[in-house]
Amino acid sequence: MDLLANTVQPYAWGSRTAIPDLLGTPPTGEPQAELWMGAHPAAPSRVDRAGGPLPLDRVIGADPLTELGAPALRRFGPRLPFLLKLLAADAPLSVQVHPDAARAEAGFARENALGVPLDAPHRTYRDPHHKPEMIVALTRFDGLCGFRDPAGCADLLDALAVPGLRPYARTLRTRPEGAALAEVFTGFLDPPAGLTGAVTEAVTAAGEGRVAHTGPYRDDLAAYAKVARAHPGDPGLLAALMLRRVELAPGEALFLGSGVPHAYLSGLGVEIMASSDNVLRCGLTSKHVDRDELLRVVRFTARPGHLLTLAAGEAGEEVYPAPIGDFRLSRYRLRRGDRPRPLPSGAPQILLCVEGRAEAASAAAGAALRIGPGHSLYVPASEAVSLTGEGVVFRATVGPEAADRARGH
Repeated sequence: MDLLANTVQPYAWGSRTAIPDLLGTPPTGEPQAELWMGAHPAAPSRVDRAGGPLPLDRVIGADPLTELGAPALRRFGPRLPFLLKLLAADAPLSVQVHPDAARAEAGFARENALGVPLDAPHRTYRDPHHKPEMIVALTRFDGLCGFRDPAGCADLLDALAVPGLRPYARTLRTRPEGAALAEVFTGFLDPPAGLTGAVTEAVTAAGEGRVAHTGPYRDDLAAYAKVARAHPGDPGLLAALMLRRVELAPGEALFLGSGVPHAYLSGLGVEIMASSDNVLRCGLTSKHVDRDELLRVVRFTARPGHLLTLAAGEAGEEVYPAPIGDFRLSRYRLRRGDRPRPLPSGAPQILLCVEGRAEAASAAAGAALRIGPGHSLYVPASEAVSLTGEGVVFRATVGPEAADRARGH
């Protein structure tokens, strides 16, 4: 097993303090949005082997059977199929969706055939993989996820008292659910002149208390006001109004499958996803927006993301049961004086400490590694380890083979 040296992504929406506070390091003054742990080729973690730091993807590529184990190698090929992150949002992320496996494979092949470079800013599909994901809150975590039901969405639009929104509210009340959501969402991506400005002003006024809103949407409008202030004049605000607001308490988790529109707003969390960089955005971003492809990927249903309930595993493990085979995330709450917690072997895993201290011991290697908050280690499939300590550790590994049927859905 290896201690991981990980890359911090300085995206503009990131918090300047949350990840440094967890790591116990001084802030740099720049945003620190994500800490990546895994073997994604864009920013692989590094391990100290053969006398020097090596990218984890190169280590796995050199001996995939030892590193991944035969079952994971058979299912996913010579690659780590999951990516673990610390995500620290201080401003809204883009409104986005992720493709299913079939569309990712087709889109990747299509852009390759067109000769679009993998690093081109206007490229949509950067790999042939789907990107289901899950976020577990470490602090209060706010986001938008999944469409509101059409009637509730119409009520929210009416609460803003913007005349230009009335036709959209009428459509939401009179058309079948899927057709209503599709028509209004599509219209919001290319709004009439002046509508975005009027909605921005109405939302900002409501969120700042300049207009009294005491109904069921008061808290929602306060959240949308933060979006409006961060991205003034962006039509993504209109799309965001159609999404449900979600508030996670520490320890709560949200799973997002393909086609579910979402945007994280604020908070610190542990995020795990299939190892992919396929994101289709429709607003609140300066990055590439592929409107037509996004509309083909979005699922126009009022079903939100899945709030997950912890399930009991073995040896004190608490499992977040995501319906996907690419990853499995669980949590250990370690107490001083407990017996060592043996971890299953036979698949690659990453251990991330978020509180206290933990020690992973390998009987075969006769060695132990210690990690503190924000630090992580990689355990290859060939190694069996046990955990002791006093704190909280997340364990990321490959999901059950039975869940592979979720691929493409």
